[in-house]
Amino acid sequence: MIIGLCREHAAGETRVALTPPNIKTLVEKGQTCLVEAGAGLAAGISDDDFKEAGAEIVDSSDAIFERSEVVLGIQPVSPDPAVRDAHLARLRKGQIIAGMLDPLGESELAQKIAETGVTSLGLEMVPRISRAQSMDVLSSMATIGGYHAVLHGASLAPRIFPMMMTAAGTLKAAKVLILGAGVAGLQACATAKRLGAVVSAYDIRPAARDQIISVGAKPVDLELENEESEDAGGYAKEQTADQLAKQQAALAKVLAEQDIIITTAAVPGRRSPVLITEEMLKSVQPGTVIVDIAAERGGNCAATKANETINVNGVIISGPLNLAARHPFHASQMFGNNLTTLLDLLLNDEGNLEFDFDDEVVAGTVVTHNGEVTHAMIRDILGLPAMQLGSPKEEPEAEADESKGE
Repeated sequence: MIIGLCREHAAGETRVALTPPNIKTLVEKGQTCLVEAGAGLAAGISDDDFKEAGAEIVDSSDAIFERSEVVLGIQPVSPDPAVRDAHLARLRKGQIIAGMLDPLGESELAQKIAETGVTSLGLEMVPRISRAQSMDVLSSMATIGGYHAVLHGASLAPRIFPMMMTAAGTLKAAKVLILGAGVAGLQACATAKRLGAVVSAYDIRPAARDQIISVGAKPVDLELENEESEDAGGYAKEQTADQLAKQQAALAKVLAEQDIIITTAAVPGRRSPVLITEEMLKSVQPGTVIVDIAAERGGNCAATKANETINVNGVIISGPLNLAARHPFHASQMFGNNLTTLLDLLLNDEGNLEFDFDDEVVAGTVVTHNGEVTHAMIRDILGLPAMQLGSPKEEPEAEADESKGE
């Protein structure tokens, strides 16, 4: 099987979907690997590094798509209208692509990909189950995002994080609040704690309390009842207007005491919940820094501007995008390991990719197959009827009613 690795051409994208050790693993399993020239340069990986791992270097993305049975990339098909049609045109029936496709946010693009006849794997759709943790690209990238959010906040803050006792006096430790205790939020807690800050965190999910404590932060208790605030995938559910109003009122008092606030709350495929309203911003002290890493989908702060840092009445609000790309070497290493593990699950004894839709990881990751959008959530968004994947489930046989006579 011929596997092609694309160079990323999107502005600001520095990652690469596979690293030389991943290429070496695939080659040792009998795969032929093609790598677009310069694919890893932004991540500190040279073409020679890929060659030494057993890859063939090719000149262009078009050549990768023409020759490859499987094409891998961070974003193999861009939703950007300027290049989307050109990207779709190079796909061919029967080909397999894998990468970040954002099918929940770009469901119409998923439909267009289906029409080309390719099988596509949306890596952000990998189910959040124990067996799939080693394939979970979203969690890997969120780990790096949470880490960088703290460094970004520290660079913008007018104060340092740790307490220092010096000949010039004692400097108090910064107070850092993390909103959202998912993977990114917990990593932000741990990083801020290592830098010496006094760290607290809030999440609507009761189960997050112990996780917050485990990374050295103090849980913020707003005394709100949110027993059913977590979905089956472990993500926070979208809140009702009443729940949000109560949360915002209680949270405003906590915000007034902070030096750095990092917001990480997100609901897959939907606008980020607004946790800090314009009214709540009035309680935030001048000099406070807000880093909103949910900016890509609107942000958790009402004043956030995506990819900008602004000053609102003395409060610095930053909405950085694609934080994982700020540390491309390790982000690529994690992404590549996740992707290689997924490919290993799909490879059959003949060295080809096989899609067993009875496997919940496969059914949950494949977005399109045989000209159809196959993922249940995406079909629902598009208004398409449910379709049968895998073997039909057998109905349990009814037990004989012994109370009735023959």
